Amino acid sequence: MLQGTGSSVGKSLLVAGLARALTRRGLRVRPFKPQNMSNNAAVTADGGEIGRAQALQARAAGVEPSVHMNPVLLKPQSEVGAQVVVQGRVHATARAREYQAMKPSLLPFVLDSFERLRGEADVVLVEGAGSASEINLRAGDIANMGFARATGTPVVVVGDIDRGGVIAALVGTHAVLPPEDAALVCGFIVNRMRGDLSLFAEGMAQIAARTGWAPLGLVPHFGGARRLPAEDAMDLADHLPRRRGNGGTDGACRIAVPVLPRIANFDDLDPLAAEPEVDLLMLRPGMALPGNVDLVILAGSKATIADLAALRAEGWDTDILAHHRRGGRVLGLCGGYQMLGRRIADPEGVEGPAAEVPGLGLLAVETVLRGDKRLARVAGETLADAAPFTGYEIHIGRSSGADTARPLLRFADGRVDGAVSADGRVAGTYVHGFFDGDAQRRAWLARLGAAAAPDGHGAAVEAALDGLATHLEQYLKVDELLRMLR
Repeated sequence: MLQGTGSSVGKSLLVAGLARALTRRGLRVRPFKPQNMSNNAAVTADGGEIGRAQALQARAAGVEPSVHMNPVLLKPQSEVGAQVVVQGRVHATARAREYQAMKPSLLPFVLDSFERLRGEADVVLVEGAGSASEINLRAGDIANMGFARATGTPVVVVGDIDRGGVIAALVGTHAVLPPEDAALVCGFIVNRMRGDLSLFAEGMAQIAARTGWAPLGLVPHFGGARRLPAEDAMDLADHLPRRRGNGGTDGACRIAVPVLPRIANFDDLDPLAAEPEVDLLMLRPGMALPGNVDLVILAGSKATIADLAALRAEGWDTDILAHHRRGGRVLGLCGGYQMLGRRIADPEGVEGPAAEVPGLGLLAVETVLRGDKRLARVAGETLADAAPFTGYEIHIGRSSGADTARPLLRFADGRVDGAVSADGRVAGTYVHGFFDGDAQRRAWLARLGAAAAPDGHGAAVEAALDGLATHLEQYLKVDELLRMLR
């Protein structure tokens, strides 16, 4: 089990890289994260949802994602509350304190999923959540030492040298752990080193001396991680910065994406960010929408009405309407699609307080947030040009109205999805992963006057996973990690 000195120390990528490395050695590997908090989710083949990171780790291991790889998924809907998904299905909505009381009742689900995976694998790579040193949350813990103690799983603690203070973080973690928990820790990893590795040799020795933990590797920063999906919206600053293709020349197409507080499934943007002829601008609070963008994308949201209010508070609604008046294009994905309509109603308070608000009015569509969450993998083609796509649906709510008579997509089973405005410049869809397919992405970029790269997105992700595995084989003591398994 890899636990961290804090959030975002690189545990997810380390598990993915190790999964690929051990799979290449001929081992049957399964990733597992008892509890995850993320609005970046993936849909499994059996119609459940798990954290996007575990789907990537499954891909690294060469297996289909399963709901048992992430039995508890927390999807924040507000500053204090989250949707609780258990073994792929919505279980409850809880505020932080309510969830703390709920955790002991979720441990049987976690252990059931873990045993299922252990029964089909040679190696289960477990990823902790947050920090191993959160002793204030230790009672009832299912994400870190609580899980490790319940299963007797050996623990390796990961620290991030790039954020500074890694010696204090690792030694401090050792200092606050109860003796029974500390007994499970058998080593440590220092991640994201930049520059001369020899400069931290004494640091590794000091950590080992003060903790008694085995030094299992000083891992340099891996630049190829940009080609792999990020798990957390906090990672967006590093993962999807402004990318300029062709140095901003006339050949580059410019796409802007407002980053809203509850943005979800933002890995939809990864394939576009990787394109050399795409200039992708992630709009942060306080930034205005430039007047020269070709396309505005409104991404998914875990709380559509709240994020629409945030968009208006930034003045981005005015910018988007002006962009459209100038002849610009707008695309809405899932929650972004709902925002483009004339009205959004949440009569039962599914995503927050019950409310009904006007949308941006760029599509003749109205949305009611009601009914069961739809979770499904889908495939089909765009009606305008028969370009194929694959993706998944993960949403609550149904949209209807005049513009749905011009659907954007047709699924393989004959159903249609989305809407297109009468002028053809505004469109929306509930499908995520829309740009992953090379043919679909190529068609959209052609409309914007840009050419897609010849190498496909999927091939680039596979190459990045292979590169990460090779990187970890070089800098981690993988054989020693294997000897620690039990």
